[in-house]
Amino acid sequence: MAGEINVDMSTAAEMDYPQHERTYALFIGLFKWGTVIVVALLLGMMVGLIMGSGVIASVLTFIVALAIGFFALR
Repeated sequence: MAGEINVDMSTAAEMDYPQHERTYALFIGLFKWGTVIVVALLLGMMVGLIMGSGVIASVLTFIVALAIGFFALR
């Protein structure tokens, strides 16, 4: 077994908790909105490419999916 390790904490920097919480909130926000955008994009691609509805229906599906995601995440 290894011996006991002593770490000198007197030179360690203190944590900046408010900055940590802001960074975490930003990460969570970007993750949520990124997920909504990717799902809306995939739905628009599905309508336009697989169902053969065309560009206008694809763009409208993308916009409607973004609106639903916006109201769902508020």
